[in-house]
Parts: sequence; C-alpha cells; structure tokens
Amino acid sequence: MGKRLSLRQRMGLRLFGRLHKQHIEEHRLRTLFWECTLRCNLQCRHCGSDCRAESLAPDMPAEDFFRVLDTQITPHVDPHKVLVILSGGEVLVRRDLEQIGRELYRRQYPWGMVTNGLALTRARLDSLIRAGLHSITVSLDGFEQEHMYIRRNRESFARAVEAVRMISADSELASDVVTCVTPALMPRLDEFKEFLISLGVRQWRLFSIFPVGRAASDISLQLSDEQFTEMMRFIERTRKEGRIDASYGCEGFLGGYETRVRDGFFECYAGIGTASIRIDGDISGCTSIRSLFAQGNIYRDDFWQVWQERFAEYRRRDWAHKGQCADCEMWRYCQGNGMHLYDDDRQLLTCHWRRLVK
Repeated sequence: MGKRLSLRQRMGLRLFGRLHKQHIEEHRLRTLFWECTLRCNLQCRHCGSDCRAESLAPDMPAEDFFRVLDTQITPHVDPHKVLVILSGGEVLVRRDLEQIGRELYRRQYPWGMVTNGLALTRARLDSLIRAGLHSITVSLDGFEQEHMYIRRNRESFARAVEAVRMISADSELASDVVTCVTPALMPRLDEFKEFLISLGVRQWRLFSIFPVGRAASDISLQLSDEQFTEMMRFIERTRKEGRIDASYGCEGFLGGYETRVRDGFFECYAGIGTASIRIDGDISGCTSIRSLFAQGNIYRDDFWQVWQERFAEYRRRDWAHKGQCADCEMWRYCQGNGMHLYDDDRQLLTCHWRRLVK
C-alpha cells in the first residue's frame, strides 16, 4: 500500500477530523511537561537544546513550579488525569528530584520522566519509585557503536542498557525505550529489535532525527527518504509479529502508513491536550517547539488563563497553509505536520509524507 491512502483510511481520517475538532474545542489538559533543568551529563550530537554540564539557564526552583500547579492548574483539573512529565536537559542531575516527585504524588498527580540513563542506578530508581514515579522513558539509540556516536560518552551505552534492563523488569512501572534511528543503525534494526526483546522491553518508540539544534548541520544523523520509508516498513512488520510493541513517534503525518506504524492517526496534541512550562517560565505546547511559539510566561501570566484564551496558533493552523502545504492534497488530514517542525520563520522544516518514496 505504501504512502497512498486507502479508501478505508480516508473514511477513518474524515471521522477522526471531527474528533480532532472536538479535542480543540475542549482542549482538556492531559499532559504537562516541566523543563526543570537544562543541565546535562552528556553533550549529544543531536541535541535540540544545546544542553551541557553547566547551563547558562539556572534550574527552575521547585517552589515556582508548584506555585503555578497549586494555584492556577489544580483548581481546574482532576489531578489523576494530568500526567506531569519532568524533562531537561537530564532530569537526574537535580538532587531534589525525589522531593519533587513526592510533592507531585502527594497532590495525586501521576508523574514521569525522560532520561538518558547515565545516572540511573538501582538505588536511584528505587528511591524514585518510592517517590511515586509512574512512568519512565530511557533513550537507547542502537548498539554500542551507534549509541556512543550520538551520545559521545564511553559509559553511555552500558549505563543506558542497564537502565533499560531495570525499568523493563518492573511490571508495575510504565516504561518504554525511545530510539533515534540513524543511517548507521538502519542495517541492524532487526538485530537491535531482538536485543531489546532480550532486555524485556515491552514498548519501543522509534524516531527520525529532525534538523534542529546540533543536528541541523550533521548529515550523518539524517535518514535518506529511502531509509525513512524502510523504517516504516520495519515498524509495520514488527507490529505484525507482536513480540514487542513498536511504533513511530508522535510526530508527522504518514499517509498510507497511518494506523499501521502506530495505534492511531497522527494528531499534533501540542496546545490541545499538551502544555509545557519551559526553564525560563515560558508557557508552550511541548518542550521541542521553538520559543517563538510561547504563549505566555508563568512569571507574568496566569497559566490557566493562557491555556484557555491563547494557543490560537496551535488550535487554528490556517497560518501554516502555505509553501509546500498550500496545494497539498494531504493538508486536510495533517494540518501542516507537528508544531515542533517549524523554524524561526514559521517555515516547515520537513514533511514526513513527502519523504515516503512509495
């Protein structure tokens, strides 16, 4: 079938379009990212935030975040239905992480984190679980050679593997592995799949690296269109096997591969059900989106008022109906792709559908 939509998919997308409009109208907050630090114990080749050991931006004080959570968010939501995800940088560099987790747990918010695994010891994982850790994502970008090429640290692969092994062994902890697929890994994807299964991994998300931050000028990280298409075929085959729940990341409309490489149709949920509080207090859709799309700042605006009354660029995408999207037959289904794929001039960096060769 390839990139072309079947009649059944077109019918499904039309119905889903109505559901998407309902999501926009309701804009119920379901996921809140807190970019709590830009410090990191790695300097990865593909980093979009240019994180490093000593960031020029100081960590946001926990009391600033909880002030917003307690006075501007909690009165309007059911905490049980809002997942708070701590992101960075590398969140494990914060010494008060367990205290933050306990405070979220006390307020009845499920919380999770994204980590490169370098500092995740058995003792640290146990302390985080005691602090109410609900979900955790670990990045593992291939075997030692591929992973270390991206992460640029000799210990990064062994530490990430051990982190994956630990989280996968805990059946009560929601966990997954994310993999940034590079040209070097493509020939070994089947072998790497077997490796993840041997580690006990149940959920696996695969991404292609988009050209922002350090990755913008590094062609060694970018898949060709043929490799990108082959990755879709690999995910589809893996899903049919049913031995590991593989899916392509949440970004990008994929034409005929929709519902074949992930559970549902593409929907950019940023600003519709997902919000973020950035390191400097900016209120945005998700932490991967450029700063020009910030809708307010917690140090001068009321978060809930911003969530209710702004985010027009996220919820009404007419402004994106230009350039390569202007006369695209898929516009009605994808609405200009994910918000994080726009540059500082509001131009689309990449179109996933156009990258599919067949």
